[in-house]
Amino acid sequence: MALDLLSALPDTAVVLSAHPSDWREAVRLAGDALTRSGSTTSEYTGEMLAAIDELGPYIVIAPGIAIAHSRPSPSVLRSGLSWVRLDEPVEFGHSRNDPVGLVIGLAARDHADHLEVMSAIAAALADQQATAALATAASADTVRDLLANASAGQS
Repeated sequence: MALDLLSALPDTAVVLSAHPSDWREAVRLAGDALTRSGSTTSEYTGEMLAAIDELGPYIVIAPGIAIAHSRPSPSVLRSGLSWVRLDEPVEFGHSRNDPVGLVIGLAARDHADHLEVMSAIAAALADQQATAALATAASADTVRDLLANASAGQS
C-alpha cells in the first residue's frame, strides 16, 4: 500500500472521547483533527460540510460509522485520516445507519489515495472482532495496530 495507514493516522488525529451536540460538530471535530495533524487546512472542514449539505448523509457507510470526506482539493496538504469516537452517538439523517458513534475523517491528495484508504478502512471495519476492539480502544497506538492488523488480514 503506497499510503501507510499507520503514518496517515498520527496521535494528533485521534480523539477517543468526543461530545458533539450534532452531526455538524462531529464532522468539525474530524476536520479539526485532520488540520491538527497537518493533513489539511481548516478550509477542508467546510468542504466536507458542504458536500454533506449537497449530497445528504452519504458518508454514513455502515451502522454507526461515517467517513467524512470531500474531493481532493488545494486544502488537502497530504493524504491522511482522523478518528473521532463519540461518547454519545449523533443522528446524521441516514435512514438505516444512524446513529453514528464513529466519524473517520479522510483527506486524499488524489483519487488513487482516496480509493486506497477507503479500501483499507473497509477491510478493517469488515472484521467484526477488530470493529468491537476499535470501539473500546484506549489509545491511538491501539487504534492504529487494530486497523493495520485487520487490513493485513484482508489482503
